[in-house]
Amino acid sequence: MTETSEARGEILRVNGLRKTFPGVVALDGVDFDLRPGEVHVLLGENGAGKSTLIKMLSGAYQPDDGRIMVDDRETSIRSAQDAQRLGIATIYQEFNLVPQLTVAENLFLGRPPKRFGLVDKRRMTADARELLDRVGVDADPGQQIGTLGIARMQMVEIAKALSLDARVLIMDEPTAVLTTTEVEKLFAIVRQLRDQGVSIVFITHHLEEIPQIGDRVTVLRDGKSVAEVPADTPQEELVRLMVGRSIEQQYPRERSSQGPPLLEVRGLTRRGVFENVSFEVHAGEVVGIAGLVGAGRTEVARAIFGADGYDQGNVLVEGARLRGGDVHAAMEAGLGLVPEDRKGQGLVLGADVQENLGLVTLGRASHGGLVDRAGQRKRAAGIAERLNVRMSGLRQEVRTLSGGNQQKVVIGKWLLADAKVLILDEPTRGIDVGAKVEIYQLVNSLTASGHAVLMISSDLPEVLGMSDRVLVMARGRLAGELDAAEATQDSVMALAVAGVESGTAHDTVGGSNVR
Repeated sequence: MTETSEARGEILRVNGLRKTFPGVVALDGVDFDLRPGEVHVLLGENGAGKSTLIKMLSGAYQPDDGRIMVDDRETSIRSAQDAQRLGIATIYQEFNLVPQLTVAENLFLGRPPKRFGLVDKRRMTADARELLDRVGVDADPGQQIGTLGIARMQMVEIAKALSLDARVLIMDEPTAVLTTTEVEKLFAIVRQLRDQGVSIVFITHHLEEIPQIGDRVTVLRDGKSVAEVPADTPQEELVRLMVGRSIEQQYPRERSSQGPPLLEVRGLTRRGVFENVSFEVHAGEVVGIAGLVGAGRTEVARAIFGADGYDQGNVLVEGARLRGGDVHAAMEAGLGLVPEDRKGQGLVLGADVQENLGLVTLGRASHGGLVDRAGQRKRAAGIAERLNVRMSGLRQEVRTLSGGNQQKVVIGKWLLADAKVLILDEPTRGIDVGAKVEIYQLVNSLTASGHAVLMISSDLPEVLGMSDRVLVMARGRLAGELDAAEATQDSVMALAVAGVESGTAHDTVGGSNVR
């Protein structure tokens, strides 16, 4: 006799889930189960099937085959309302919040408490305050939610799920944009919910987080569930399970011979943001920039690229001065920028892969007002193959690609443009370990061919592992420069907190992340 889910103590079980899209098998017989009061980590490369699985559990997709069991009963989840009825709530990376509404209005959006047919604002405020207290959020229920930081908005999402009496909480990359201190606060809430009997599916690319928060791990690879292991499984084994091979070197930097300076930044100043920033990036070199939150790293990168203006200073590419605040001039000179917000600033989500890859070179591919579409398609196909973009074809909408493959497309458009200097702002945020290594190898190929890379990253081991030199910013100034041979986490952190009050530094510095 088959043992039931209830006998095994499961609240949720999926068996043999399969889902296909045109040209793509997203899930191919996935098995997964969840017990009451546990944190079950779902791990896998981008494109492994994690997002498809959680969208099935949240009602966004329906399986082509397989079963979903809740409380030992087979069920069909065809909408968000079905999931809510079953006690399943999902918190996605992109929050489902309305910035113009208050915290309380967002918590009870579409279902406000009423009195005599009218919204009972007093009760809504009181209920909102109770929910916020439960997750430890210090926020005014009447405050406009768009004024909150990312961390508190995430806590509001958790409170919203609890207001729906969620028994299963699915968290998709909840720590991707949090500081170390904020991650610790989130983990405290997750543990509290687990102790209260809430079951949590936790998706993360940060392997070091798994033993801190997880109980079990299910690994997906190529749409299949390939293993279930304890949360304290060594990282090396998790990597092997995820990618089907061992990754001997996490940061495979290959040093290249350095040539003349391709990028020179001289005394760059934007009042109130950054001041007197000067450095060079040579051909064949990777220069990393580290710093705390608000140090001005992204702002300097945007100013160099012409996306934002500046008050003083000069930017030179191959010795030629660029006009400030002119993106077109920067692109013509050979600069490329991969922004930290790839979806909002790096891609046209409604366009396909080919169109996105050709965004920068569209003008060059036009003759007499007509676009050489055949040439664009051929070049796009070549870049997509070189970068190993996993897709059904060049006509696939870029919004449907995994995060890692979207990032490859953003980088690929600059490869098509043959950018001499590529500025990478958080190039591997939200990307799995396998895709990270592919991007690092791409960086190596760029510098080996005489290009230069300026890399900004909140992942300090990444900066140390991939940079030839490390620039450290603090409060809008360059606090120092370290050669790769002398750069350590301690030496970088010592510079990063220079001039920063100890109380502020305590709340923004932690472990392996400098943000």
